[in-house]
Amino acid sequence: MQSKPLTLTILDVLSIIVLGISTYLALFFAPTERVMGDVQRVFYFHIGTAWTALMGFILAAVFSVAYLVTKNLKWDRYQVAAIEVSLVFFFLTIVLGTIWARPVWNTWWTWDPRLTTAAITELIYIAYFMLRQGIDDPERRARFGAVYALIGGLSAPITFFAIRLFRTIHPVVIGGANAEAQGGFAMTADMRVAFFFALFAFTIIFIDLYWNRIRLGELQDQVEQLKLKVTM
Repeated sequence: MQSKPLTLTILDVLSIIVLGISTYLALFFAPTERVMGDVQRVFYFHIGTAWTALMGFILAAVFSVAYLVTKNLKWDRYQVAAIEVSLVFFFLTIVLGTIWARPVWNTWWTWDPRLTTAAITELIYIAYFMLRQGIDDPERRARFGAVYALIGGLSAPITFFAIRLFRTIHPVVIGGANAEAQGGFAMTADMRVAFFFALFAFTIIFIDLYWNRIRLGELQDQVEQLKLKVTM
C-alpha cells in the first residue's frame, strides 16, 4: 500500500477537531430544551449520523450501477466501503435514538414506522456482508453485491420519508410537524448552529473514514489476488 496522502492525514486531524467542536456545541453551546431537558442534546449527533449513513447507502447504490455498467472492480470496493462505514453510522443512529426515546417515550423501543424501517435497513446491510462472505469468486461477488446494494438502497429513502408518509410518534423537526409526534420541538438560533455544524462535522468524519476504508479495500484486493495466484 502506498504511504498515506498528506490530504488524508490532514482530514484525519480535521475529523477529530470538528468532532470536538460539535460535541461542545451540542453539550454546552446549544440551550437546554424546555420540555425534554438535556436528553434533547442527543438529537444533534442522532441526526448527524443518520444523515451520513443514509447518504452513504444511496452512494453505494450509485456505485452499484457504475459496476454493472463498467464491470470495473474499483466500483465494488467503493460500494463496500460506503456500506461498511454507513452501517456503523446507522447503528449509532439507532442507539442514540433509543437513549433519547427512554425518557421521552418511556420506552427504549417501539415499532413505530420510522424505527421499524430503520431496523430493517440495518438488517438488510448486515445480511449484505454475510452473504458476500459466501462467494469466493471476486467478479461473481461484486455482481451479487451490486444488485443487492442497488435494491437495498431503496430502504434509505423509505426510512427517511417514513415519518412523512405514515402516522408516527417520531417527531419531524425539519420540514414540518405531525400531530401524533411525541418529542417534537422548535429549534432556536443557537440550536440551529449546533445542528448544522453536526451535519458538517459528521460529513467530514464520514469522508475521512470512507477514504481510509477504500485504502484498506485496495490492500485486501491485493492480498486476494495473491491468494488466487497461489491456488492456481
